[in-house]
Amino acid sequence: MIHKTSCLLLLPLTLIFLDFILISSLAKPTPITSLNVLTYGAKPDGLKDSTKAFLAAWQVACASPNPTTIIVPKGRFLVRNLVFQGNKCTNAPISFRIAGSIIAPEDFRVIASSLQWIMFDGVTNVSIYGGVLDAQGSSLWKCKNSGGKKCPTGAKTLLFTDSNNISIYGLTSINSQKFHIVIDQSNNVKIDGVKVYADADSPNTDGIHIGKSHSVNITNSRIGTGDDCISIGPGSTHVSIQGIQCGPGHGISIGSLGRSEDEQGVENVLVSNVDFTSTDNGVRIKTWGKYSKSFVRNIVFQHIKMKMVKNPIIINQHYCLDKPCPKKESGVEISNVRYEDIQGTSNTEVAVMLDCSREKPCTDIVMRNVNLVLQRINGSAQASCNNANGLANDVVVPFTPCLKRDMLLI
Repeated sequence: MIHKTSCLLLLPLTLIFLDFILISSLAKPTPITSLNVLTYGAKPDGLKDSTKAFLAAWQVACASPNPTTIIVPKGRFLVRNLVFQGNKCTNAPISFRIAGSIIAPEDFRVIASSLQWIMFDGVTNVSIYGGVLDAQGSSLWKCKNSGGKKCPTGAKTLLFTDSNNISIYGLTSINSQKFHIVIDQSNNVKIDGVKVYADADSPNTDGIHIGKSHSVNITNSRIGTGDDCISIGPGSTHVSIQGIQCGPGHGISIGSLGRSEDEQGVENVLVSNVDFTSTDNGVRIKTWGKYSKSFVRNIVFQHIKMKMVKNPIIINQHYCLDKPCPKKESGVEISNVRYEDIQGTSNTEVAVMLDCSREKPCTDIVMRNVNLVLQRINGSAQASCNNANGLANDVVVPFTPCLKRDMLLI
């Protein structure tokens, strides 16, 4: 027999349990919407134009208050210029899951006139997983390399501009007309496990270019192109580049900087655990030989291997593509640049070149545990430096005479 007092004691516990059940039923995970581009008319045959289908799927995802995944299944999807606008989106996460290939038209003129093939403008919380982007740019490379006067500049393959919280994982970009991946005026960007390929003689096909962007992390990627594997342009800060295989190409470059007087500078950059193979340069800083208020500071190059690299370490403050060149001294201030644990072989006698500005000499250059030897058996690697100041320890080969020995390390 249950007493009335016992029932009264159990009543609050029962109410608490019912409240828990009610709250648990309400706290369901936010549903994720999946959209397949085939539903919107895309064809995986590489022949039919699927541009409108991709844009239609984006419009639905953009308007959704819930996270959305846009699925691009196996196959080859032909698209012209794609512009994914984010100004009217809810900013709920949107992911592209790409199992197939997205290809550009064979006629390079179709996408070249717009300067970018696939653009995300003003988006937030967008991720791309997997897939292949094939811009089919080889015919434009031939046009440029043959000296054709009517060759267009070409389109960048993938551009994120004015965007935040961007992730790119496992994407492959091949045969870009111009730059492969561009991060412009964007914040909090993660790029991991990407592969970028273009012929060694393909002009201006930078693998990844960063400009006016902050908190950009690039990791575990393989890049081989006809230009810089990774280039860092004006206005970029807090950039981390780690675990990269670079080659062929022009290496990893900060710059060019200082082409215009009021150009923004670059600071807080880490380049670590990078292998360079048969590249024209290794780690490079390049600035125009003209007046500028720009700067490069707080840069670390560390744990780097060079194999048959023409210019393993180079600062060039007399960079110029104009004809004729102004032949002036660069106004870009370079300071606090560290080279640590850099090993390998140079294809040229001058393995270290610090060619700094007379008006704004490089300051606080530090070299530690650098060992670069000449690739061929006869001869030894040399260092050349002008207007550079800083420290080096006694295991810097070739020793750079303009840097003082760091007595604390001997």
